[in-house]
Amino acid sequence: MQLNDIADKFGARRPRKRLGRGMASGTGKTSGKGHKGAKARSGVAIKGFEGGQMPIYRRLPKRGFNNIFRKHFQAVNIGRLQQAIDAGRLDAGKPIDSAVLLAAGVIRRPLDGVRLLANGELKASLTIEVAGASQAAIAAVEKAGGKVAVTAVKVLADDVAKAEKHQAKKKKGSKAAAAADDA
Repeated sequence: MQLNDIADKFGARRPRKRLGRGMASGTGKTSGKGHKGAKARSGVAIKGFEGGQMPIYRRLPKRGFNNIFRKHFQAVNIGRLQQAIDAGRLDAGKPIDSAVLLAAGVIRRPLDGVRLLANGELKASLTIEVAGASQAAIAAVEKAGGKVAVTAVKVLADDVAKAEKHQAKKKKGSKAAAAADDA
């Protein structure tokens, strides 16, 4: 066997379709796209279109609820804090908050605050300021001789405005319902 004898198995490399190269090719004239219509044109985009029939995404009812006021916390385990202390990125003597964790590279972004979780083992005595903490995490930090201060979650002015608008709308709806009951 020589290098020039090596070849792919038959059918491994198929020749490309040469579209619009005459009737004899089998893909001439309309190039395999049939006659006219949206799919024969370029830029076709009819995903979800069911030919005028009511589409399935409109036939099925809406389900669920998305709370627009929900807070998204960045989870940090106590084991991760211990790793950062061992690596010299965190100073156990100073108070630790989301800005310190961000600077140390423990978290990428603080979101609406940091939530402390109990996975891992903590040996150092720490003072930690977080937006939330599990009971097990608080117990683990206190066992190591530190303390956890749970601060209020930062509330943006936009969130307050949305909440007030939402409450006003609910109150207005309940007044209308009460008026209808009285009548």
